[in-house]
Amino acid sequence: MSEPIRIAMWSGPRNISTAMMRSFENRGDTAVIDEPFYAHFLSITSRTDHPYREEVLKALPTDWREVVNGLLGSVSGGKPIYYSKQMLHHMIEPIGFDWIKHCRNAFLIRDPEKVVASYFEKIEGVTLSDIGIVRQVELFDREAQRLGRSPPVIDSRDVLENPRAVLAALCGELGIPFTEKMLNWPPGRRESDGIWAPYWYANVERSTGFAPPPEKKRVPLTGRLRKIADEAQPYYERLTRHKLGTA
Repeated sequence: MSEPIRIAMWSGPRNISTAMMRSFENRGDTAVIDEPFYAHFLSITSRTDHPYREEVLKALPTDWREVVNGLLGSVSGGKPIYYSKQMLHHMIEPIGFDWIKHCRNAFLIRDPEKVVASYFEKIEGVTLSDIGIVRQVELFDREAQRLGRSPPVIDSRDVLENPRAVLAALCGELGIPFTEKMLNWPPGRRESDGIWAPYWYANVERSTGFAPPPEKKRVPLTGRLRKIADEAQPYYERLTRHKLGTA
């Protein structure tokens, strides 16, 4: 049996990352895993503002090496593609990154102002590190140096506005065939969803495909939140220069 294709999609929170996981899972040839390093993150931080904290710590391995062994091990159902939804803010020391050379890595980005506003609705103590953008640039640079070229970057807005074109381009970069099955999926919860789904996944559970959500009339960011978004903006702009269709 040939080695499975292992895809790691690196993003921050509130970034259509779960919808992307739905898209790949609906292909039929792909097994998915949802934020496998979450318990590692919680186990070595003092953050108590994360819903389902204790449940996550009990449900997932807290040793990052054990997580890596699972990501590089056999794939559920013997499927030829293994897709991992990865959160950059979970990837904190002492975690290592040598294992990512065994994956085809892609990067999902979103306007920091929208990320901060959305995350604040769930966790008021949001920080710059919580949205993962600094770590995302660090990992992007590492992967670009290893490959000798830019790894694929996609913007959440582009996916929502033109999912067929962006996903087809992404699949081409990842070396897998695009299928129309990636554009739609049945509504509801999945067995593959993390135990934290009831708190975070209401919108995606109602979804049946990619579509721009109704625009919320949000109050402009001010104070601490404005500062976080402004600090994140240069990192976001740097990654946008490499997104598919512009690089």
